[in-house]
Amino acid sequence: MGETVTCASAPIAPTRSHPAPGVSAMSLTIASILAESAVRHADRTAVVLGDLRLTYAQLWGHALQYASVLRERGIGPGDKVALLLPNTPHFPLAYYGVLALGGVAVPVHALLKAEEIQYVLEDSGAKAMICAAPLLGEGAKGAELAGIPVLAVMDGGTSPDEGGPERIDTLALSATPIEAFVPTEAEDTAVILYTSGTTGTPKGAEISHLNVTMNVVASAMHSFDISCDDVVLGCLPLFHTFGQTCCMNTAFYVGASVVMLPRFDGAQALELLVQEKCTIFMGVPTMYVGLVEAAKTSEHRPTLKSALSGGAALPVPLLEQFAEVFGTQVLEGYGLTETSPVATFNQVGFPPKPGTVGKAIWGVEVEVAAAEVEERIERLPTGELGEIVVRGHNVFMGYLNKPEATAAAIVDGWFRTGDLGTKDADGYVSIVDRKKDMVIRGGYNIYPREVEEALLRHPAVGQVAVIGLPDPQYGEEVCAVVILDPAGGDVTAEELSAWAKTKLAAYKYPRRIFFADGFPLGPSGKVLKRELVERYEQA
Repeated sequence: MGETVTCASAPIAPTRSHPAPGVSAMSLTIASILAESAVRHADRTAVVLGDLRLTYAQLWGHALQYASVLRERGIGPGDKVALLLPNTPHFPLAYYGVLALGGVAVPVHALLKAEEIQYVLEDSGAKAMICAAPLLGEGAKGAELAGIPVLAVMDGGTSPDEGGPERIDTLALSATPIEAFVPTEAEDTAVILYTSGTTGTPKGAEISHLNVTMNVVASAMHSFDISCDDVVLGCLPLFHTFGQTCCMNTAFYVGASVVMLPRFDGAQALELLVQEKCTIFMGVPTMYVGLVEAAKTSEHRPTLKSALSGGAALPVPLLEQFAEVFGTQVLEGYGLTETSPVATFNQVGFPPKPGTVGKAIWGVEVEVAAAEVEERIERLPTGELGEIVVRGHNVFMGYLNKPEATAAAIVDGWFRTGDLGTKDADGYVSIVDRKKDMVIRGGYNIYPREVEEALLRHPAVGQVAVIGLPDPQYGEEVCAVVILDPAGGDVTAEELSAWAKTKLAAYKYPRRIFFADGFPLGPSGKVLKRELVERYEQA
C-alpha cells in the first residue's frame, strides 16, 4: 500500500503530559496508556514497520504533534474525528492524537464504500477525517458527501497544491506538541465503533475511557501473559476492537513492541514472526489457517510464548494442528464490540480448556440467561443452554443516537450478547450458536439484512435471504438465496455477485448465490434460514 511514515529525526523528550491542576478527581483518559509508557519505557521500541522503528518517547511525542495540528483546525474536547487508516504507525499517532485533545476517535472499516463511510461520518457527527492516501478513493468521496474536511497521511495522494487534502503527517513535523493531554471523565465516550444490528442499520457503540482502560488492565495483568519484553505481531486490523484494544492498547500499556503488518498474508506473517522474534501472536481463525498453510512450504518456526484467538470460534482440529506445527497452545477468548471487547478468556492462572472461551475476566460477570425471555434477565442453572449475558466494567455506554436499541441490549444491567452458549461448573464458557443470524466471515461480522437490502435494489431480484455457509478458509461464507422478479430481466449468479461487490464492502458481498422458486416459511411468515442452510451447505 506504499506505507511511508515521516517522523522527526530526533526523539521528543518524554513527558506524561499530565492535565492541568484543578481537574476532576475522577478524570481518566486512554491517552495516559501511551503517555505513561513514554516515561516508563521511553527508549523501548513501540512500533515496527519494515525498517522503521519508533520508540515510546517518539511515538507519544509525534502523537502530541498530531494533536497540535488537529487543535489548530478546531478539534477540541468531545469532537469526533474519523480514522480511515491501515495498520501503520499513522493509526496510533492519529488515535492518541485525537484522545490527547479529549476528542473521540471514530475508526472506520478500511473496506467500506463511499456511501457506507458517509453514513458513519454523519451518524457519528465527525468534524474531520484522517485518511490514508491509498484509501482516499472511497474515503474522500464519503467525506465530501458528509461535508467534512479530510487530512491525509502517507505518500500517493494528490498534493494540496493540486487540490488534494492537507497532509497531517507532514504538517506535524513542524508543529509544536501540545503541552498536556486534555482531562476527560472516566465515563466520557472515548471511541465510537460501528457494528451493524439485526435491522441492518450500522450502530455506533460508545466505548468509554473506563471501558477501554479497565479492559486493557484486566487483560494485561490478569488474562494475557504479556510484558515489556514481548514482541507482538500486529496483523489484526486496528480499526477493529480486537486489534485496537487487545493488541495495540494492551501492548502499549506494558511497553511491549508491536510489529505491524498492514495486510495479512500467511507467508509474510510467518516470516515476520521469525525475523522480528515475535513472542505473541493474536489473530482470528482465518489467520491461524493462513499460518498453518504457510508452514507447509516453509521451515520457519517462530518461538512463540503464546497465541491468542478471538473474533470467531476456532475449530478444535485447527487448534490441535497449530499446536502440533508451532509447538504453541492457542488460547481462546470471547467478546464483542459492546464488551470493549474481552469478556472471557482462557487466562493465566487457570488451566486452559480447549473448545471453550475460558472464564470471565477480572471484574466481569458472565452468565447464561433464558434467551426467549426478553424483558428481564432470567439466569439458568449451570450447564443449560441459553443466551450469554455480561455485566461489569467492560459493558459499553450504549448505541449512539439509538436509545431503543440500547434499552433492548442492556437489560437489568446485563448486556445481552445474542450468542447462545453454556457455562460449566468450573466457570468455563462455551459458545454453541448465535441467537441472531449474523454471519462471521474471517472474523468480520456481517449482518444479512444489510446485504439483503443492497441486493433488493437490483431490478432482477424479487426476494432474497442471506445466510452463512460453512467455509474451510473463512469459517463462513456469505450466501444469498434469490427469488427472481419475472419483470426484472435475467441475471446470472456471477453477474449478481459482481454487482453486489460494487455496493458493499469486500468482506460483505455474497460469493455464493443460489436461485430458488420459494423459501421455507414459519407460522408467522418468517423465512426459516436454518432450513436454507441445511439445503445449500452441501451445494
